[in-house]
Formats: sequence, structure tokens, C-alpha cells
Amino acid sequence: MRITRSIEFQVGSKEEKLPYDTPDFPYIASRAELDFYRELLVPWHWHNAVELFYMESGELKYYTPHETLVFPAGSAGMVNANVLHKTQIQKRSEKNIQLLHIFDPQLLAGSHGSRIEQTYISPIVTDSRIELIALYPNDPEQAAVIASIRDAFLLSEKEVGYELRVREALSRIWIQLFQMCTPLLKERPQTDDRAADKVKGMMVYIHEHYAEKITIPELAEAAYVSERECYRIFQNYLKMTPVDYIRSYRIQAACRLLAETSISITEVGAACGMGNASYFGKIFRETTGCTPLQYRRKWQDTNMK
Repeated sequence: MRITRSIEFQVGSKEEKLPYDTPDFPYIASRAELDFYRELLVPWHWHNAVELFYMESGELKYYTPHETLVFPAGSAGMVNANVLHKTQIQKRSEKNIQLLHIFDPQLLAGSHGSRIEQTYISPIVTDSRIELIALYPNDPEQAAVIASIRDAFLLSEKEVGYELRVREALSRIWIQLFQMCTPLLKERPQTDDRAADKVKGMMVYIHEHYAEKITIPELAEAAYVSERECYRIFQNYLKMTPVDYIRSYRIQAACRLLAETSISITEVGAACGMGNASYFGKIFRETTGCTPLQYRRKWQDTNMK
């Protein structure tokens, strides 16, 4: 099982970079030791893979555009493919460890257009109503799925047939989730969720141009929407304004440079589109609670240990 103590993103995007060991078996079993992450939260991001997780200890809050759920120790859940989400540790005083199965749905579907894909995979991964599935142990049906998710982490890569055993375990979990979701989907009308692609497009534009001056008209034009629609989409999906998101992304970029490079504080501010050192220092302190220099000392000392 891979030990994870940070999250990586694709260049110029907030699509998570998934380090599959080999492209011909798109699956990762990961033990996320969340207390080692630099921040309490993992910012808004997405990935083509499905994310199945189990909370071994601690408590984690998940945010998606339409749901906010808390997962305590012993609970589990699923984040659907391509769904925007962020997570936040609830208490630093507790040990926060999350176990994750991350896999491309095609691993279960087999060939494109197969009966398995059409009947069982596509109805789930393409449905905008399914963002986040929560599983809690006090419900017997959900407890059974939790046990399946947890037990699948016991599979050893050294076993003969490991890949087949993983696919078998994930398939068993998938059909349990499929049976749980089917009645719920009949109760909720399907929605046209093209705005999700619009907000991702605007996020990517910000990630590519954050070092420059970004105006709202430019941002709206990147997604072929009006300025008013730009504000509405950001508020509906990320619960913040475009300006707030631009600022938060610049601070994230600054944190990375402060922790991982030795360039001057002034250069960091300029590289992240935050102008002179005094303005950068003011915004950084308001956001993080410490000065850029204090942040650098803390995390560069941590990295050296």
C-alpha cells in the first residue's frame, strides 16, 4: 500500500495526478496520513478515477458542489469520477488516517461498450446526481459495504493473482453500491450539469494565469459565459466568488514555493500574482495566520526532519 503525505496535481490544472504503478492496471491502494499534509484541507480538485475510502482514524469533512458530509472513524464513502471535491481535517489533536482505493472505472468495465459498462458502470459514473456516497456502520446494509471496502485493503501484492483479486473485490463493492443507488435515482430527476465543466474550465484558466492580472471578463470569456453567470457558477459550485478563488489559489501556489524553494519572499509574491512584498505579506497572514517567513521556516524545517 502506498503511503501518501501530500497531494499532487496535473500541471496547470486541479485534476489530481494519480501515480498508477503501471498504466495497464489503473489502481492505487493508498494510506493517506493526513496530519503530514501542510494544510488542514485538500483544495478543490477532481480526477477521472473513482475514489473509495475508509476512515481508519480521525474525522474528515468532504465538500462537493451539492453536498457536505462528515466522515468519522469507521465510516466509508465513494467520490464519483470527475466530481469536484475538497476535504478538511476536523481535529489536528487526533490521528487522521484515511485508506483509499483509487481506480479507473474501466478496470471493472473491461472493454469500451461492453455490457458490463453499459449496465453497471456508466449509469453510475455519468450520473450528475451521484457526487458523494456516505456509508456509516450503524446501518446494516452500509456496514456490509464498509466491511468489503476495508477488507480489500488486506490484499497483498505478493499474492498470486493479486490483480484479479483486486478487481473481484472492487466488483463486489461496486454491485453493492449499484444496488443501493438504483432506488434513490428513481426518486430524483436527472439534471443537466454542463455548468460543472464550465467551472472546471475557469479553474484551469486561473491555474494557468494566476501569476498574471486576471479580470472577471477574461475569466468568463474562457468558459463562454457572461460575467453574471461566472459569479453564479462559482457561488453554486465552490461556495465562493471568482475573486476569492483566485486569491486562494495564489496563496496555495505561494505556500508551495515557500516550502519547496529558496527564492526570496518578494519573488514568491511576484511569481504568484500578488504584487509587492507588503501586500503579499498582508494577504498571506490574513489567510494562513502567519507571515510568509514563519511559514517557510516551519515547513522547510519539517521537510529536513
